[in-house]
Amino acid sequence: MANILESTTELDLVRAAQGGNSSAFGSLYDAYIRKIYDFIYYKTLHRDTAEDIASEVFMKAWKNIARFENGSFAAWLYAIARNAVTDYYRRHKNLIDIEDCWDLTKDSDPIQELDDNLQIGAIREAMRELKSRDREIIMMRLWLDLPFKEIAERLGLQEGAVKMAFSRAITCLKSKVPLLTLIAIWPSLLSIPGK
Repeated sequence: MANILESTTELDLVRAAQGGNSSAFGSLYDAYIRKIYDFIYYKTLHRDTAEDIASEVFMKAWKNIARFENGSFAAWLYAIARNAVTDYYRRHKNLIDIEDCWDLTKDSDPIQELDDNLQIGAIREAMRELKSRDREIIMMRLWLDLPFKEIAERLGLQEGAVKMAFSRAITCLKSKVPLLTLIAIWPSLLSIPGK
């Protein structure tokens, strides 16, 4: 992790935090806050809500750090975040469906905005038809630009399963939305094979 001191491993920080070392937990917080916030924001599309839920996630993580045993700390933290977002939507049922949240940028030019809205509408409709897990994989891969290995760790899946789900989901999207629309909305789609 780039944000963690090179001489200290993530597991060392977790063990220190489990021993009550708040500075160690602070280092873990620094390493993950942006990623957790972005993940939550893409699920809620509301800055203040995302900040509140991210705070809640780290408070829960600190309170329950002793329960973390082995495995990926990132996956454990993302599970807390996913559960916190689900809890938020359960508490706010009447506001919006959790499965229908997408953060897609609008242009300030009214004509371009109209065209973008039509394209975005087509993508939203195609995304709604995907499984929730597949949408999550697409969000992590394209919006958060995460490597497949990290997505797999966060979701508790095998890397090959994530690649396969991503490939199938993109194929499904391409069959429903013109490729040029996908490329215009997601320029990073052109660089999918690496990572």
